[in-house]
Amino acid sequence: MSAALLIDIILWGSVAAVGFIAFQRGPNILTASLREGSMDFVRIVPRIALGVIGSGYIAAVIPQEIITGWLGPNSGWLGVLTAVIAGAATPGGPVVGFSIGAVALKAGGGPPQVIAYVIAWALFAFQRLLLWEIPFMPARFVWFRAAVSLPFPFLAAAIAMAVGKP
Repeated sequence: MSAALLIDIILWGSVAAVGFIAFQRGPNILTASLREGSMDFVRIVPRIALGVIGSGYIAAVIPQEIITGWLGPNSGWLGVLTAVIAGAATPGGPVVGFSIGAVALKAGGGPPQVIAYVIAWALFAFQRLLLWEIPFMPARFVWFRAAVSLPFPFLAAAIAMAVGKP
């Protein structure tokens, strides 16, 4: 059995289990859950489409020499630092961050540098810190969390460099 098939079985099994739990709680809960899940699906599909198309556009616009020069496998720790800064500065949701990472890999970016980019984006996306986290949590806590998380992109890149290509 392949890993992809196993993951599919686990994911669809989880969906079936949650559906069964909603069914047990009553038909109103199941109906409301299906309606809300369908609306979430309808809202997210255009975002995914725009993110995939946008990342393709980014791949076409940014010359491959820039990506290989700044984030290439030979860029070393300077490339990792550049990737961390770029990840923190990248606005948008997961569709944008992961798509740009995939584009960078296809264009010749080094795996450690791209891993650092994606992890930095996930931890430090500056606009998310300002627009979402600080309004809902104390600013001191948010900046402390960001400071404590700072070594993680570098650690992940170091592990990727030590292991070789992931």
